[in-house]
Amino acid sequence: MVFSSLFFTFAFLPVTVILYYSLCGSLTPRTVRPWANGQHLRNLMLIAASLFFYAWGEPAYVLLMFISIIINYCIGSFLDKDTTGKRRRKLLLAISLVLNLGCLAYYKYFGMLIGTIAAIGGGNLNTAAPALPIGISFYTFQALSYVIDVYRGKIKPQKSLILFALYISMFPQLVAGPIVNYADIESQLAERHTTLRKFSTGLRCFLCGLAKKVLLANNIGPLWSEVKAMPGTEISVLMAWGGIIAFTLQIYFDFSGYSDMAIGLGKMFGFHFKENFKYPYISQSISEFWRRWHISLGTWFKEYVYIPLGGNREGKWKLIRNILIVWLLTGLWHGASWNFVLWGLYFGILIVLERMFLQKRMKRWPKAIRLTYSLLLIVIGWVFFEFSSLTDALSYLGILLGARGNVLIDAQTIAKLEPYTVLYLVCIIAATPWPKKLALSLKRVPCNLYKIAANAYYCALIFFSTAYMVGSTYNPFIYFRF
Repeated sequence: MVFSSLFFTFAFLPVTVILYYSLCGSLTPRTVRPWANGQHLRNLMLIAASLFFYAWGEPAYVLLMFISIIINYCIGSFLDKDTTGKRRRKLLLAISLVLNLGCLAYYKYFGMLIGTIAAIGGGNLNTAAPALPIGISFYTFQALSYVIDVYRGKIKPQKSLILFALYISMFPQLVAGPIVNYADIESQLAERHTTLRKFSTGLRCFLCGLAKKVLLANNIGPLWSEVKAMPGTEISVLMAWGGIIAFTLQIYFDFSGYSDMAIGLGKMFGFHFKENFKYPYISQSISEFWRRWHISLGTWFKEYVYIPLGGNREGKWKLIRNILIVWLLTGLWHGASWNFVLWGLYFGILIVLERMFLQKRMKRWPKAIRLTYSLLLIVIGWVFFEFSSLTDALSYLGILLGARGNVLIDAQTIAKLEPYTVLYLVCIIAATPWPKKLALSLKRVPCNLYKIAANAYYCALIFFSTAYMVGSTYNPFIYFRF
């Protein structure tokens, strides 16, 4: 089940909201305490809704998520009870790492491993890779962060299995993030405030994310699908750039839209999830881009890999090593294919070069040069991300750079790109802070007029988004495969 579907938007979500707020309360300024006056029913209801949501597409893997919940809950509890035995604590942490990462490796990387062994040996291993459970990368990282933080003494273990199960299985962020650290919502699991204002803020955030997904990502995406499917000899240089820029915009609005929907849904049920995207395409360096893109993943790798390896505290060469390890793992996290490893190392090397040589020099560059530098390298990075074959990626990159003898522009290019001109412009503007700044400036107009305009805007979003969902079957979500 995806958020950007008619069933979710007009059946699952309304029923879930009605049931949630009909249990021991209403949308009034009050505190929801899980074990007072029967309010625990809300948490049980959210767990039930989350399991139904997950089972809708992956019924066979609900048990796998249950096992993950129980194992990590038990390990966290044992870590709390054993406060003196360092060896036993390390053993428990090692068990958690082996079980969580082993499960992730089996489902996500078994096929890649078998394929690599077969390629090296020159044979053909007829072993089918297991189907990848949706969301396993996200909920496994959440479970790991919980156990590691308990081990470090940063948090106390959750005594309630119900609340821990809610943390892992909560449907707004279950299958596509953002990755939520337990410490960030620990208090909200046990006690949270629900108000009409917070609910309406969440609903508006959800509608904006839905519009990003179905009106922008889903409409610009088909252009890239068409260009990617064309023979390389028929793609002009301009069409190649138009296609990969379309993908650059699609993946941003696809994933950031889904994150906005998740954050909005969290607010509707009283939770606060941190921002996951912060206008990454206005970045003026690659390092800045990765501070703005998929923030929760970058934060996770920083806290649980980069800093434990020593970060930048142990000299230049270890800093380079640590950055490359993090980016190797970041690439692997995105997919079980060697192109993702290359993609991760590509950005790791760029960040190393910036840290070692370019950072001070870039400050003297004009802003337009820094922005162009960043965008050019980001777009090239998406080529390696999108093509699973290195040969195909290099071939397409050769077309982009005019190194394969393709024509600069032809009639087919004009015919294919011209209908997307307005959509390109809308997407580029929407990827900047300008619309938000405009909305904030409009708050200075008379209050009633602003409220009327704002309500009309959100009504238009839901109307056009619904019209698209009714009339279109093109509704991919790129990050489901991770």
